[in-house]
Amino acid sequence: MDVVTVALTGIAVALLGWGFNRYRTQFIKTDLLIAGGLAAGILTFVILPGLYDLLGTVLDINQRFVLLALLAHLTTLAIILYLLVTIRETNERLSDLVRNISASQAPQTDGGERTIFIVIPAYNEGQTIRSVVEQLPERIHGYVVQPLVVSDGSTDDTVKNARRNGAMVVEHPINQGQGGALKTGFHIAREQGASIVVTMDGDGQHPVEELEALVAPVINGEADYVMGSRYKGDNRSGNSLVRESGIWAFTWLINLLTKAEITDCTNGYRAIRGSRLEEMQLTEERFSAPELIIEARKNGLRIKEVPITIEARQAGETKKPQFGYAVGLTRTILTTWIR
Repeated sequence: MDVVTVALTGIAVALLGWGFNRYRTQFIKTDLLIAGGLAAGILTFVILPGLYDLLGTVLDINQRFVLLALLAHLTTLAIILYLLVTIRETNERLSDLVRNISASQAPQTDGGERTIFIVIPAYNEGQTIRSVVEQLPERIHGYVVQPLVVSDGSTDDTVKNARRNGAMVVEHPINQGQGGALKTGFHIAREQGASIVVTMDGDGQHPVEELEALVAPVINGEADYVMGSRYKGDNRSGNSLVRESGIWAFTWLINLLTKAEITDCTNGYRAIRGSRLEEMQLTEERFSAPELIIEARKNGLRIKEVPITIEARQAGETKKPQFGYAVGLTRTILTTWIR
């Protein structure tokens, strides 16, 4: 046997050994199948080269090693795709674990009264979260108001400053994104029988005094999903023209795809009927706003917009890079609409 044949045979045997050891020690069947497939392909090249010649004739490739390189690249691509799927599934399991651990930190409410859970995702909002929580009223329209702050892997004093006005505070040990923090808050609110779930930011951009107007359509039976709109109210956010143009463009796209009639698709100030939350399939960790709107439309929730004011951030800087945020929103809108 020549040197190339010996080398290829050795590689095939090594692959088989690696796959067998992975299955023997960790019972990972996929690794065994991949290693076995690669080894079989290499051994076929060594033992039955005529098969490659036949395939080369069909594909009009005269050089056997060129054909082998092509097949190797295709195999590598398949492995990469498999790894990407595996990584995504692993991340989803990790996110579920983080949320379950965090949700277990939440104390049980007394129950027996109608409640409005105010879910506030917060990442390093230690400078503003205290004033946001302290301004929340104890009751609205006869409903008990229960603040719930989800600290999303904060490294500052967000948790300490959030413990005001009887607020529940839970922590993600690692950052999961705003969507991940909202899912944790929704999970806790559903488990505790929330009548209405409100989401608001922890940076002070959403005025607490407009909370009553936000939840009123749900309480009065006029809507299941109420969105605040800065364009029907007062936009004091100080956003750049590029960012404002992006909001208008994404809002137009959502309206086009879902026949909605909204004006402010990225606004995080919203109220949702608690009993309808479980109907929505929420998977986004970072770009939750369009997913919530599209899922609400898909599931027949009655959507209404109310005028609200968006203030400038009281402190700190936005965590949303313009280009990455635009790409993420586009992907979220299209994938949520298609699925």
